[in-house]
Amino acid sequence: MPTTPTRRTVLGAIAASTAASGLPALAAPAASARIGPAALPGGGDLGPHVIVFDPSTTGVQAKLDEIFKRQESDQFGTGRYAFFFKPGTYNGLNAQLGFYTSIAGLGLSPDDTTINGDVTVDAGWFHGNATQNFWRSAENLALKPVNGTNRWAVAQAAPFRRMHIKGGLNLSPDGYGWASGGYIADSRIDGSVGPYSQQQWYTRDSSVGGWRNAVWNMVFSGVEGAPGQSFPNPPYTTLGTTPISREKPFLYLAGNEYKVFLPEKRTNARGTTWGNGTPRGTSLPLSQFYVAKPGVSAATLNAALAQGLHLLLTPGIYHLDRAVEVNRADTVVLGLGYATLIPDNGVTAMKVADVNGVRLAGFLIDAGPVNSPVLLQIGPRGASADHSAHPITVQDVFIRIGGAGPGRATLSMEVNSRHTIIDHTWVWRADHGAGVGWETNRADYGVRVNGDDVLATGLFVEHFNKYDVQWSGQRGRTIFFQNEKAYDAPNQAAVQDGNVKGFAAYKVDTSVTSHEGWGLGSYCNYTADPGIRQDHGFAAPKTPGVTFHDLLVVSLGGMGQYEHVINDTGSATSGSSTVPSTVVSYP
Repeated sequence: MPTTPTRRTVLGAIAASTAASGLPALAAPAASARIGPAALPGGGDLGPHVIVFDPSTTGVQAKLDEIFKRQESDQFGTGRYAFFFKPGTYNGLNAQLGFYTSIAGLGLSPDDTTINGDVTVDAGWFHGNATQNFWRSAENLALKPVNGTNRWAVAQAAPFRRMHIKGGLNLSPDGYGWASGGYIADSRIDGSVGPYSQQQWYTRDSSVGGWRNAVWNMVFSGVEGAPGQSFPNPPYTTLGTTPISREKPFLYLAGNEYKVFLPEKRTNARGTTWGNGTPRGTSLPLSQFYVAKPGVSAATLNAALAQGLHLLLTPGIYHLDRAVEVNRADTVVLGLGYATLIPDNGVTAMKVADVNGVRLAGFLIDAGPVNSPVLLQIGPRGASADHSAHPITVQDVFIRIGGAGPGRATLSMEVNSRHTIIDHTWVWRADHGAGVGWETNRADYGVRVNGDDVLATGLFVEHFNKYDVQWSGQRGRTIFFQNEKAYDAPNQAAVQDGNVKGFAAYKVDTSVTSHEGWGLGSYCNYTADPGIRQDHGFAAPKTPGVTFHDLLVVSLGGMGQYEHVINDTGSATSGSSTVPSTVVSYP
C-alpha cells in the first residue's frame, strides 16, 4: 500500500522514538490505523513464531516435526509457536503438538481448511501418561484421520475448538495410560468420541456421533448426540443447552487480508455456530490491532489501547512492569501460541474496567517471583454495571503460579464485573517443576467471583493454599468444575479453616441466596501428609436458591480423605481404592 509523505514523516518519528527506547521495530500501519503525534501503528507482520502454510507450501511436515522435536517435552520452556493453515486441502500430514503449540485454520469455517491426516497429541515423552499434556490447542480445522480416528490425549489448558473430525476422536494416550481431563467446544465429531482413561471432560455446544464411556465426571451442555443424563452410573451430566455462550475470537483470512472474527452471543445454545452457512458475528481488520511482539513494554501496550487499538499478542514472553489496562468497551485482547504475560515486581498483569463487551482470549499469565496481590482483575471492586447484553468473556486464559520458576500471588483471578462469562480456564498453583513448595509458590486463592450473574463453563482450578474458588456474587452458575487440593500441604494445621478441617475447593459465601452448579469434582492427593482430612470438598449456604447437581469427591489412593461431599452431606471417602463419593442433588 503506498505511503504518503505525511505518513512517512510520522512513521519516521515513531521509528526514531522506538529505536531510542530499545523496543522492537514497528511494522508499517495499514491505511485505517489512527496516525497522529507518537501514534502506534495497527497491523503488521505476525512475527517469526507464527508459521503460515498454504496448500502449495513445500516442507510442511518437516517444519511440523522440527517444532515438535523442540516442544515435545519442554514443559516449562520459553518456546511459543502458532501454526496457521490457509484455506485449502493438505494431504498426508501428521501435526504432532508439543507444549505451547497451537494449530489453526484460517478459514471462516473449519471446513474451509481440510487436512487429510492427523493433529496428534500423545504421551510418549512421559511414558504413556497424559496427565501433564498441558498448554496446546487445535482450532478451526477439518480433519480426515488416516486410520479413521484422531488422537487428542491432553490434560488441562488444551482446548479443542471449532474442529470438524471426519471420523472418530480418541482422548487417551497410546496404551490407555492415565489422562486427566479436557475441553471441547463448537466442534463436530462425525464418529464416536472415546475418552477411555480420561477422568473427566467437558464438551460444550458441539455435535458428536457417539460417546463411548465415562470414568468419574463427563459433562455436556448443548451437545447434539451426547449421552443422556445418568450421573453417577455412568457419570454423565447432560444439559440440553448452554444458558449463554459466545465463542472465542479467531484469526482468519478474507482474501489476502487478515481479520479477527468476533462470534455473537447465543442464549440456550445447542450445536456448533458454523454448521449452517456463515457464522454469525462481526469482523475486525488486523489494522485495528496493535500486533505486539515479545519485548514490548506494558507502557506501549497501554498506549495502543488508549488510542483505540485492540491487542494481538504474538507468541513469546512479555514482562510487565505495570498492569495492562483494558478500559475501552468491546476491546479484544487475543493471544497466539500461548503468548505469556509475566508481571514483575508484584504488579497485576491485567486489569479490565467495568465496561461492555471486552474479550480476553488465548494467553497465559505466569506469576513472577515477587508476590502479586492479584494477577487478573475483571472489573474494579464494587463494579455494578449491567453487561447482560454485551458480556465480558474470558476464554482460554490460563494462570500459573510456579513451575517455570518461583512465582507468588495472593489471588489469581478476581471477577467483579457482572455477567462475565469464564469459558474455559485452568488456574494452577504448580505441584511440580521449578520453584515449587508450600511457601515457595504461595498462592492462597485461585478464582474469586464477587460480581453477580457470572457464568463459568469449564472451570479448572487446582492446588491453592486456601480456597480454590470463592463465590460471593448472586445468581452465579458453573457448568463443570475440576479441582485437586494442594498436594504439598505439610500437615492438618496448615489447611485448617477455623473450625473446619480443610479449605473447601469451591465455597459459596453465606450471603449468597441464588447459585447453581452442575458436574463439579474435587480430588485430594495429600502426598506430604496422607493423614490430612477435609470436612468437605464443597461449602455453600443451606438455602433453597443455592442448588448443585452431580457432585463428587475422590481420594487418590488414600492420600488424604473427605468426610463429606458438600457441607455435611455425602458419604466419606475411605481406604485407598480411589472410588468417588457422589451427591446427585443438593440440597
